[in-house]
Amino acid sequence: MFRYDVIIIGAGIAGLYAAMKLPKNKKVLIINKRETFKCNTFYAQGGVALARDEADIPSHIKDTLEAGSGLCDSEAVDILSKNSLLEIENLIHLGFEFDKSEDGELLYTKEAAHSCERILHAGGDATGRYIHYFLLERNPHAMLGDARVVDLLIKDGVCHGVTVLDHRESRNIYAKDIIIASGGLGSLYEYHTNAPCISADIQGLCVVKGIELDRMEMLQFHPTVFVKSDNAQKMLLTEALRGEGATIEDENGRRFLFDYDERGELASRDIVSKAIYLYKKKTGMQVYLAFDKFSDEYFAHRFPNICENLRGLGFKVPSQRVPISPAFHYAIGGIRSDLNARVPSVKNLYAIGEVASTRVHGANRLASNSLLEGLVFAKRAVEDILSRDEDKELVEFDVTDEVMSLKDDKAKKNQLRKIMWENVSIIRTKSGLNDALEQINALLNENIGTLLKFRLLTAREIVLGALSRDKSIGVHTIQEEI
Repeated sequence: MFRYDVIIIGAGIAGLYAAMKLPKNKKVLIINKRETFKCNTFYAQGGVALARDEADIPSHIKDTLEAGSGLCDSEAVDILSKNSLLEIENLIHLGFEFDKSEDGELLYTKEAAHSCERILHAGGDATGRYIHYFLLERNPHAMLGDARVVDLLIKDGVCHGVTVLDHRESRNIYAKDIIIASGGLGSLYEYHTNAPCISADIQGLCVVKGIELDRMEMLQFHPTVFVKSDNAQKMLLTEALRGEGATIEDENGRRFLFDYDERGELASRDIVSKAIYLYKKKTGMQVYLAFDKFSDEYFAHRFPNICENLRGLGFKVPSQRVPISPAFHYAIGGIRSDLNARVPSVKNLYAIGEVASTRVHGANRLASNSLLEGLVFAKRAVEDILSRDEDKELVEFDVTDEVMSLKDDKAKKNQLRKIMWENVSIIRTKSGLNDALEQINALLNENIGTLLKFRLLTAREIVLGALSRDKSIGVHTIQEEI
């Protein structure tokens, strides 16, 4: 029998930072579905937002609350901002290097809806990749790769472990505490920026287990994505580009965003995404991201990965503009958790990072607050676990014998992606949502594998959440007809 002090599901920033905070004498296992780099943290480009100093905390809080359209938990936002400098200083103390000027000063950039430059970055446009590698290097605990969690072992309101599908065999692994840090749900959508294996399994499993999912309808679509590729994961073009001068224009070079918001390219993501969507629908024109304000040298230095990738596709950047579209980017809602990351209805179970809903982002996440949230609430989860040095009765469970996948499931997954993109994306209608619900329910009634069932259950929660919210707010825009 396998028995640990803590099991962590997921190896992104939240899971790895939690692991780093757990003492070496604790028996810890990190479970990740695929290779370690296939997580959203690895692909995060823009940076980490933080209050630059004590004086900036009120402003960072204000920006976060305003972006959240009145639906943020103010206490959660206070915790996020007031702990931001501490966690970033801790990373720097441990040896992490953010980008600096020639005289050694930290370089801050600005992104949409921030009132000042307060976002740190690393490797130009590779912040997530650099942090992920840094945390992996310092991970002192065991890792189980290429393994998928397919069950939570819960009895009488207590979580005792997980079932993993490991090389097509299911087995139970037990622990005193379980931390879910499995990420978002990008693979539910036809166009998304997420790692390919981010597929909403755990959220659907929570539905099966009766664990509350919260504000699932709050989904953020990134406005600037290059979607003309055959890959499931589309190419994100970081908001920092616009923060430093890139512009959005139509076929005629007109910067039309000012028709929708006086801040133009620096309006919040929900506003920019909706503006692009509506303008394209109204005019039939393609929309572009233009970089001609950057010199060749600066663009290649500040955004090296974007530069290389776009040039590899044949674009002569920064002189040539690139066609863009919004795409799904971030799940604001998730597993309901409290301010110590505990799942209220199940003892010894925690949720952190994008998979969780602390309500810190409200109805719209402020740019670059996501990596920060992973750091701050991972630490709080570990502090809560270490504060409870209590014994736990070992309860054994039978291993599930459910069929995980069937040969027809792949086609149905692609059908689900189209349903979600067409009916449950940037602009929603009651009729479209009801149509999506009917199609999802029909798929759930077919002969399908458990993993597809999890995806469908997550999708249904999103649709039900959207149908229950009659008024548009933040990223949730609903209208009768477009």
